[in-house]
Amino acid sequence: MPYTADKPKLAKSREELRATIPGWGADLDPKDRPAFPREQSLDSGAHWDFPERQPEKWPRERSIEHTMLTPVFGTSSPPRGVSGAIRKYAYRQFSEGRAAHWLLLILADRVDAVEHHAQSLLTLRPDNPITQTGVLAEPKRHPISSRFSGKRADTKHQWLDPIVVAGPWVVVGTTVILLARNLLGASKK
Repeated sequence: MPYTADKPKLAKSREELRATIPGWGADLDPKDRPAFPREQSLDSGAHWDFPERQPEKWPRERSIEHTMLTPVFGTSSPPRGVSGAIRKYAYRQFSEGRAAHWLLLILADRVDAVEHHAQSLLTLRPDNPITQTGVLAEPKRHPISSRFSGKRADTKHQWLDPIVVAGPWVVVGTTVILLARNLLGASKK
């Protein structure tokens, strides 16, 4: 209803609604509810009023709106490194209703991905961006027509794909080369 200067009609009373709508308000009186006796004697089987709390092995992130941590929480990926510090800062400083909170959590996810890529370079089996990103599959499946068809959602930002995929590898490779040059140059002196 659009806003007007006229006074809106008042809502109908219970008696008017009951007279005009068959069955309206049938469950207002608890004695008329079909499940009434059962609702009173329903035993949930729970042996507690508040569930036993899961042990907190490290300080968990908790929104500033909540005074306590939920009784059960996930422990699969504890916060660590720079990404963990960003997450802790987001929870400590900003409410969940603020965009800064969520933007910091997104940043922490991106930093976590970079940390894992860097960590994989130090292992015997580093990530392989060629085979793990699907770059080899595209030439086999109509590469030109699939890139420019109207069915793709990413046509406006597909020019960023090589930068996003290869960028971190170029940065890490350049850093390694510069460090090696500096170390070799320092050892020759």
